Amino acid sequence: MNIMTMTTIYTTLFMGTLITLISSHWLLMWIGLELSMMSIIPILMNKTNPRSMEAATKYFLTQATASMILLMSIITTMMYSGQWSIIHSNNPIISLTLTLSLIMKLGLAPFHFWVTEVTQGTPLMSGMVLLTWQKIAPLSILMQTSPTINQPLIISSALASTLLGGWGGLNQTQLRKIMAYSSIAHMGWMLVVMNFMPSVSLFNLMLYIMLTISLFTAFYMNNNLTTLSLSHVWSTAPPTIIIILLNLLSLGGLPPLMGFAPKWIIIQELVKNNNIMTPTLMTMAALLSLYFYIRLTYSTTLTLFPTVNNVKNKWYLHSKKTMTILAPMTMLSTMTLPLTPLLLTLN
Repeated sequence: MNIMTMTTIYTTLFMGTLITLISSHWLLMWIGLELSMMSIIPILMNKTNPRSMEAATKYFLTQATASMILLMSIITTMMYSGQWSIIHSNNPIISLTLTLSLIMKLGLAPFHFWVTEVTQGTPLMSGMVLLTWQKIAPLSILMQTSPTINQPLIISSALASTLLGGWGGLNQTQLRKIMAYSSIAHMGWMLVVMNFMPSVSLFNLMLYIMLTISLFTAFYMNNNLTTLSLSHVWSTAPPTIIIILLNLLSLGGLPPLMGFAPKWIIIQELVKNNNIMTPTLMTMAALLSLYFYIRLTYSTTLTLFPTVNNVKNKWYLHSKKTMTILAPMTMLSTMTLPLTPLLLTLN
């Protein structure tokens, strides 16, 4: 794919999300989602092979179904209110269809099956775009329509997502599938607090995007696709070990790393609203995710590959895919826990 084509595709992807973010007109928001969906399909098929074509087809069918349900919700809203702008409706049909469509677009339980298959079938950088940038537009619609969405359904979906995101990643050896299950679990944490404190959901989204980009970049630099390949990192690129280690532990929510802050604030906010059972169940589900993060950390730092005699003595970064953004993004996403009150104020 030449540079002009890639520039056009990525510009359309950026503009589609931007149109959705700045619009208060339902039709424009829907058009922005469609632009974003159609522009990412060539990105998913960047390496033409049957697996990537299958992944792009699954993505298109799922997102097209969600778009049709969303359009039905928009038309129903227009019929009841007589206007295209976003209004808060108590109509149960509008609430149900809107919530279902956005849950499908985000890949939350029980519509989460496409996320792992599509992420596994695409290259690392395409998977990174899918799990980060493509989450922004649907989440922005959820934030704008939070009084309208079906709260019992969204909380049930968030709880199921955290549980299935942790449970599904336990027996995985493919890094892209593990990151996909991690995305499902983190989306659950963002949605459960959205109606109580949207700024915390936005803060969690920003942190999740930084951590995910850092990890995908580190995997891309070392061509890591499986947990077994992580055991080679110590012999080929020792500086990357620290980056992967910090990002994994921060993604798992271990203090004193930055990933602990959003989970702590979400639990505190839910308890303040006399919702004790939900954070208890989500904390227990988060332990499942933490287990496979620690397992990846072990694979990265402690496992020695048997053919140790073939390892070069000079330890330096051999990869030619060095990216200067990796180190500062890792520092921001792991070491800025004391700045949490300031970041929440900015949000």
